[in-house]
Amino acid sequence: MSRIGKLPITLPKGVEISRNEKSQVVTVKGPKGELQQYVDGDISVNVEDGKLSVTRPTDQKRHRALHGLYRALLNNMVTGVSQGFEIKQELVGVGYRATATGQQLELSLGYSHNIVFEFPSEIAVETISEKGKNPIIILRGIDKQLLGQVANKIRSYRKPEPYKGKGIRFVGEIVRKKAGKSAEK
Repeated sequence: MSRIGKLPITLPKGVEISRNEKSQVVTVKGPKGELQQYVDGDISVNVEDGKLSVTRPTDQKRHRALHGLYRALLNNMVTGVSQGFEIKQELVGVGYRATATGQQLELSLGYSHNIVFEFPSEIAVETISEKGKNPIIILRGIDKQLLGQVANKIRSYRKPEPYKGKGIRFVGEIVRKKAGKSAEK
């Protein structure tokens, strides 16, 4: 049995789950919003006594793989609609700036032009710029997959480089630095 798949998911107050058997889509509604996820027809989703359980019919390799996957996806959906997710990124480098206006983020990353990034409506963005500290970008949303994808896209504009550590990194991320050229004797 899958270690992840067999764990029940406790449903917080205000979270409702429904499954459309025809289209095999599970809908999770909560105080922060609503998410939908396709679930394979072989995997069954049951709600009893405020706990959500995911079961598989056989021990085939395919069923074992899907069992843990759909349990993790449903758990992320329940957490997202009840608490939400947050990702913080910092800009390390002289002159690197970020400015958020509505659903747009304007990044100044040392290129000859500024980068304007348009966010999907499901994600809220906020920037913090304090004197003497690195600018911080805060992304909030209920869909963990979409949030991670957007954060990775922002990071791809200027990944941390290994010599000085300049670039966009997640808060708390450790960048291993390489030694530069050493002078000959």
